[in-house]
Amino acid sequence: MSKPDRNSGVPATVASIPLIDPHQLTPDASIGDLVREASTQVSTLVRAEVELARSEITRDLKRGLTGSVLFILAGVILLYSTFFLFFTLAEALDNWLYPWAAFGIVFLLMVVAAGALAFLGWLRVRRIRGPQETIETVRETRAAFSGDQRPGAVPGQAVAPRDPSGW
Repeated sequence: MSKPDRNSGVPATVASIPLIDPHQLTPDASIGDLVREASTQVSTLVRAEVELARSEITRDLKRGLTGSVLFILAGVILLYSTFFLFFTLAEALDNWLYPWAAFGIVFLLMVVAAGALAFLGWLRVRRIRGPQETIETVRETRAAFSGDQRPGAVPGQAVAPRDPSGW
């Protein structure tokens, strides 16, 4: 080979592709060698899958964050623009009423709308009960580890076994 030219980007050595697998087991490999090789390959596969999932989740989180920032900005602009909607409504009412009455009516409409939305929000929040299913499964798990297999059993209380064999 000729001397490599640094400006052309040609490497000084040529990488070779091996014609055989360097990790290939011999034909007379023991079961222990086969199990070790299989567990190594499964471990490598699981780590690769976890890394792939992490990169996909990171990508999706970045997209979601960008989208949510844009939604927040749109909401802020809409919030500030509602001032002009209410001002326009008051000016339209001003054609038929005194100005103070027109602006008072718009103010009362805004207060009633805010009160209605707050009441609806309170009704929704009032229905929150917490992670009831999670609490129940934790109780069942605790009961299973304490030896009582009945759902809802309280550990520490004496309970007659359902099966005489103890299972």
